[in-house]
Amino acid sequence: MSQYIVSARKYRPDSFGTLIGQDNIARTLKNSILRGQLAHAYLFCGPRGVGKTTTARIFAKMINCSNPSEDMEPCGQCESCISFAEGRSYCIHELDAASNNGVEDIKNLMEQVRIPPQVGKYSVYIIDEVHMLSQSAFNAFLKTLEEPPAHAIFILATTEKHKILPTILSRCQTYDFNRITVDNIVRNLRMVADNENITIDDESLHVIAHKADGAMRDALTIFDQTVAFCGTDVKYQDVLRNLNVLDYEYSFSLVDAFLKGDYPSALLTFDEILTKGFNALHFVAALSSHLRDLIVSKSGGLEALLELPDSLKAKYREQASRCPLAFLYEALDITTKCESGYRASVNPRLHIEFALMRLSFIASKPADMAPSATSPTASPARQAAAIQTPAEDNQPRERRSRAPRTGAAGALSMKSVMEGNQDKHVVANDNSAQQPVPSDEALKEAWPKLAAAYSDKPRLASMLSSTALSIEEKEDGKTVTFRVVNQAQKDWVESKLLHELEGKYRNIVGSAKVFLRVSIVPDDPQEPKTAYMPGEQAKELISQNEQVKNLVQDLALDVK
Repeated sequence: MSQYIVSARKYRPDSFGTLIGQDNIARTLKNSILRGQLAHAYLFCGPRGVGKTTTARIFAKMINCSNPSEDMEPCGQCESCISFAEGRSYCIHELDAASNNGVEDIKNLMEQVRIPPQVGKYSVYIIDEVHMLSQSAFNAFLKTLEEPPAHAIFILATTEKHKILPTILSRCQTYDFNRITVDNIVRNLRMVADNENITIDDESLHVIAHKADGAMRDALTIFDQTVAFCGTDVKYQDVLRNLNVLDYEYSFSLVDAFLKGDYPSALLTFDEILTKGFNALHFVAALSSHLRDLIVSKSGGLEALLELPDSLKAKYREQASRCPLAFLYEALDITTKCESGYRASVNPRLHIEFALMRLSFIASKPADMAPSATSPTASPARQAAAIQTPAEDNQPRERRSRAPRTGAAGALSMKSVMEGNQDKHVVANDNSAQQPVPSDEALKEAWPKLAAAYSDKPRLASMLSSTALSIEEKEDGKTVTFRVVNQAQKDWVESKLLHELEGKYRNIVGSAKVFLRVSIVPDDPQEPKTAYMPGEQAKELISQNEQVKNLVQDLALDVK
């Protein structure tokens, strides 16, 4: 029985041309060798399993190759290449800084650096996981890195660049390795599967690629695990079961249920998913990703953002064509908020089930099947559309008939519905661009009516009736600024009341082109300021009494 070699080792790249997903780095390194512009220190950083150490080995082998090819690839036949392949090279050295991270280890390396190479031009030192070196080891390494022998080249590799000392970083050429794309991983896995005579479909390869999260080594490891479970004939369902991955079909069926308003089916599907042992939070995250992919599929020209097999892309496009864009936006908003609030929820299952019920009530239904607008099961948009403002109820019948309608005509703007501002509903409609801008006199005459609308809140009504107004004309309408007496009042009005005031005021003047702002009454220079805080009172006392001032200075008191 021949010795088994895992795919991550068997199919490890041995030349720049076989590197996956790091074309720019490979090209830069080859050009530096071709032009003879070799630095004495390189830093390769990036996520795990993307080819940092592999690239360092190829680069080291290429530097000492005596017969490189025209496209700057190692020949694999010279003494340097052969000795490296057999693990007996005396000019290429590797150090694992994770287990050799002390000062003595670095000192031993420095002693070795002084010895010139026996074969080739350079002694190359590859230090893996260099961020694991201790502080004292970094300091011991710094002097050699600053003034190395002419024959020495250092290649440092790390997954945590932020842990490297700035003095080390400044002496290295830094190369940032990217995560490998799903398409590149799938292509490489397809090559491995063909070489190993393994039958596997593209959907299964994409599942493995997504599970690997951009790491080619992880993808090959998962591939070996899958083959060990499934044999040489790999089925999609077996891959899902082996890797404990949620099937795409669940997300498709859930969105179909949401479009139909079928919340019982959505709840039963969720229960089935939990019964199979899937994590509830991962389920919500998968649903959010599915909604995101539907939005991307609905927008033309964004195919590159979908890392999916062609068969799934077609299925996404078909379902996206049946989903209104507003539905997808609101659904994604619900699922992302569900994710963020999951860990703080006392009853996580109920938290997700309530989100699924909300998702089921987004889509509009036929008039004969839809619940009434005031029903608890009506969608939020229908409930918002059904709200009538007091000012509208008081209008004469003739005038009310000309008011913007809320309902099938869709006169409400999305902003007004989402803000839930009832008083904006009368004026915030699609015809606002044709509305006239009120005159300054009309705006000032309407202000007392706004104050009278708060007669049940005497203090607020008094503040509004006694304030001074300033009116400024803008391109899109007019801005009316009223004043309050201090910053605390201003903050409270802006956070709690300004939207409501603006809505009522627009309703009174009959125009959406009016905007309210609030400012503070400017200080009167003739009026003395009153000290309220203890620190202010202390400073005022010191300024008015010379003896107190001297006492503070003599005792070195800190008056704040």
